[in-house]
Amino acid sequence: MDYLQGLNPSQKAAVEQTEGPVMIVAGAGSGKTKVVTCRVAHLIHKGVDPFHILVLTFTNKAAKEMRERIIKAVGAEANNIWMGTFHSVFAKILRVEANKIGYPNNFTIYDTDDSKNLIKTILKEMQLDDKLYNANFVYNRISSSKNNLISAAEYVSSPTIQAEDSSSGRGQIGQIYQTYSQRCFKAGAMDFDDLLFKTNVLFKEHADVLYKYQNRFKYLMVDEYQDTNFSQYLIVKKLAAINENICVVGDDAQSIYAFRGANIQNILNFETDYPDLKVFKLEQNYRSTQNIVNVSNSVIANNKNQLKKTIFSENETGDKIKVSRAFSDNEEGKITAEAIVQERSISGAQYHDFAILYRTNAQSRSMEEALRKLNVPYKIYGGLSFYQRKEIRDLIAYFRLVYNPNDEEAIKRIINYPRRGIGDTSLERIMIAANQNNVSIWDVICDASKYLDARNSTAVSNFAIMIQSFQTMTQSHTAYDLATHIAKQSTLLKDLYDDKSVEGLSRYENIQELLSGIKEFSEREDIAERGLDVFMQDIALLTNDDKDKDPNADTVSLMTIHSAKGLEFEYVHVVGMEENLFPSQMALSSRSDLEEERRLFYVAITRARKKLILSYATSRYRWGSLHSCEPSRFIDEIDPQYLELEFKPVPKKGDQSFFGDEQRSPWQEKETISRPKGIISKPKTTSILPKAHIPSEGFAPSDTSGLQVGMEVEHERFGYGKVINLDGNKSDIKATIFFKELGQKQLLLKFAKLKIVK
Repeated sequence: MDYLQGLNPSQKAAVEQTEGPVMIVAGAGSGKTKVVTCRVAHLIHKGVDPFHILVLTFTNKAAKEMRERIIKAVGAEANNIWMGTFHSVFAKILRVEANKIGYPNNFTIYDTDDSKNLIKTILKEMQLDDKLYNANFVYNRISSSKNNLISAAEYVSSPTIQAEDSSSGRGQIGQIYQTYSQRCFKAGAMDFDDLLFKTNVLFKEHADVLYKYQNRFKYLMVDEYQDTNFSQYLIVKKLAAINENICVVGDDAQSIYAFRGANIQNILNFETDYPDLKVFKLEQNYRSTQNIVNVSNSVIANNKNQLKKTIFSENETGDKIKVSRAFSDNEEGKITAEAIVQERSISGAQYHDFAILYRTNAQSRSMEEALRKLNVPYKIYGGLSFYQRKEIRDLIAYFRLVYNPNDEEAIKRIINYPRRGIGDTSLERIMIAANQNNVSIWDVICDASKYLDARNSTAVSNFAIMIQSFQTMTQSHTAYDLATHIAKQSTLLKDLYDDKSVEGLSRYENIQELLSGIKEFSEREDIAERGLDVFMQDIALLTNDDKDKDPNADTVSLMTIHSAKGLEFEYVHVVGMEENLFPSQMALSSRSDLEEERRLFYVAITRARKKLILSYATSRYRWGSLHSCEPSRFIDEIDPQYLELEFKPVPKKGDQSFFGDEQRSPWQEKETISRPKGIISKPKTTSILPKAHIPSEGFAPSDTSGLQVGMEVEHERFGYGKVINLDGNKSDIKATIFFKELGQKQLLLKFAKLKIVK
């Protein structure tokens, strides 16, 4: 029984309660996996046949880890446990029982690509607009229906669903769903969602089969129960109906997958389903410092819909949580990268001890660029590096072709993307003609009528004309204007915009982020060369080494918060702590969505063992224009006594001069703000934090030809500053200005937007 050693009283009690319905509410870092594995080991030790135990996990990785731990505790018997993900376990059952619902036992399992290709075929046959009926959108709609146990027949006969589809102009989805289901059935195939949907059908229509598995699985355990959907919930409930030896493990505070159909009510209402339920709360956090745990508690307390628990830590108090302000998203990247380098040199930490977490994939751009500039190795988890994403590579291929029309790889990538009727056969003919006539591919494209038949040449000529029109703009347009024009005229932007699926939205956001990066580059006031070709050179250096060569390399981890669930790091940077970014703008319309965002923030906080750093930018480019950003409301929800606010106070109104004669200005010093003792009413933290500079009324840049050292100036974005040096010849004078809010910056006067104050 040595597997019981080292368990705290709550953990031990949860392990030993093997009979009847049990819910283990496991806070972040509370040793959940340990409890689950010990509990299974305890069942076997008590004489329960492993063949009668079913353990359902959410990932294959979790199942593998648990099985290895159980084998260590009880030996090879653990191999006989039914353990795996919902999909793998019920696929195994369907392999035996599928014939009862009309499927062959050797049915094919369609992956996502197979399903989407079938949907595309059906759309073509039905002659539907594949922009309106985007395959991703249709797939997600069908998937969501199956997870809510709505069959194709029920979908078509539901007035509510039909009215919803009709109002969005997609009244044919029901028909697509029916055809899709029929085709899958005819092909003897099930898609991923069918593995659960058809299991429910099997259990509903064949009581004898359900009875067989109810008696087979005398003990059920479900991990990450807060992330179950309706289909999963019902299967578990049916299987446990006879013996009621069901144990669910989860943390409602970490329920963050509502967009994938997860229903938090499954865990919140578990007691309703099983009135004689025994609840065990694992409240001791073994992962994080006391300060980090206190911060997570003060945030999640704002959610009304939750199971009450008090997480505590007996670890060291630890550092306060630092809140860093950046002027822009690029500067936020720079501050974060520098902080990692500094922490590493002070503490001797490894790169793999650091994680940068963000709300959306698009935010990785500024982080990646900053890390590269400091030669900090990093790895993107749960996705591709920003410049390796397909949509980014597609648009960059257009840029490449504009500056180098002989770039064959760029031609091949975009000649028919978005589709313009130049298929593989046409491309092949172009390449053959180029070889035979000893000219470049681009020469053939420009003179298509000479080398190709009339049917093929028209579309190719139109492509050439489009690229040539882009080339004529390179000298007269800014990098941003040119890039935006290319994105629009190539119809790439429209193609992505029309895809309303979650993936499509993400791809569109990534393109907008690239354009925002170009906008910021084109408005830099410290460099003379700001064309799109110069930007291309910069990013070429970032993209030439993006392939992950060594999976075990010492790298900083970059990922979305969703991807970080279940992981932990010594040092965690949560970036982009701004309203409309985190919480997301889309989450502000309902309480349940906002609470989901707050749970997501809770997950981000609780990934940190030693140090947590939050950062926000006061301005960000979105859709080509600069927006001022407000710090996130979530910062307000953290008790200020646990915070270290790093900022430079703004000068008081009424100051005659923004710069006094004092040798050392107070605004040059870092201040730590904590709540004064004995004061109950406290100002909101976000009211103390610095915001974006608001230009003075009637702001207009001055003629700076007479600018001198010592003059005080105002910059539209950087605020107030003092000229401390002027350098260079007349046309390229560089001014070094000390800004109150930002410190020292170098600007080229001919580009700088400065108003002389005095």
